[in-house]
Amino acid sequence: MNPVIIAVVIALIVLNLISFFLMAHDKRRARAGGRRVPEKTLFLAAACFGGLGGVLGMTLCRHKTRHWYFRVFFPLLLIVQIALLIFIFARYLI
Repeated sequence: MNPVIIAVVIALIVLNLISFFLMAHDKRRARAGGRRVPEKTLFLAAACFGGLGGVLGMTLCRHKTRHWYFRVFFPLLLIVQIALLIFIFARYLI
């Protein structure tokens, strides 16, 4: 298998895990009344190809689901990221 593809897949896994755990951590902090993760940090993590982790974290942890901008932009980021990855893989790696 192509080492570039392996590196991209590993990077995507790590970025999505970070995004997911940031959402889960913020949910725990919200319940405990502790210091929260800023929303811009959550968006940045999702925007850096962590869209799937952000959507899963939002859905599984039931976190930030009342905020329309999370409900709209996290899935939108995920769709754009999938489209970009398909374009890049189809154009340059296959």
